Amino acid sequence: MTITFLGTGTSQGVPVIACACNVCQSQDPKDKRLRSSIHIQLDHQSLVIDTGPDFRQQLLRENITQLDAILYTHEHKDHTAGLDDVRAFNYKDKKAMPIYAEQRVLDSLKNEFQYIFSDYPGVPQIELNPIVNELFTVQNTAIQPIRVLHKNLPILGYKIRQFAYITDASYIGPEELEKLQGIHTLVLNAVRREPHHSHFTLTQALALFQKIQPTQGYITHISHQLGKHQDVSKELPSNIQLAYDGLQLIC
Repeated sequence: MTITFLGTGTSQGVPVIACACNVCQSQDPKDKRLRSSIHIQLDHQSLVIDTGPDFRQQLLRENITQLDAILYTHEHKDHTAGLDDVRAFNYKDKKAMPIYAEQRVLDSLKNEFQYIFSDYPGVPQIELNPIVNELFTVQNTAIQPIRVLHKNLPILGYKIRQFAYITDASYIGPEELEKLQGIHTLVLNAVRREPHHSHFTLTQALALFQKIQPTQGYITHISHQLGKHQDVSKELPSNIQLAYDGLQLIC
């Protein structure tokens, strides 16, 4: 299984428009962060978790020419705004794109992308598949939803084999933590150092890594307030790293 981080930034990305801080002015490519999303390649199957505003740019950068399904964590625009770009795969493969999300998220997509569900020619063709917070399969791939809270909004992370991806979380309950025990590779969000109302801080994320004890951990959904990639990396335990756009893992 190959994991590619398509984007590792927050809703504004890094650099932030019109920001003159040292992170936004950094020339280090690892400090350039598009909105958070990952690509998963396994068993000749290609999956994406979330399609933010940078979706088209991300797929072109990584030369992704096959996409079999999209999983959504939640309905916020920095995770869904690129949905229209599935049209390219509709044209190429002559079929609708399977979308997997909770019913609330699917309803939000219907509202935000009303034209997709009209009879207008050339609109994206999608197939809606509701997730009910239970183990489900995409083709032959078993996927375990992980329920987390984004402040008061219940959203989903996903566990596939020994890899788990959780973004935009501020709380993970005991039952869901139990699903992560023994995991090899865990991705968690950590937006900044200061307290945040809907995201883990760096300290909170590190405490969770310590509790769950994955073999390897990666931090994503990073804002310019966290600091430069090179500086923050020096503070982390040896088995925990900051993810960066374009990073590939073999799991």
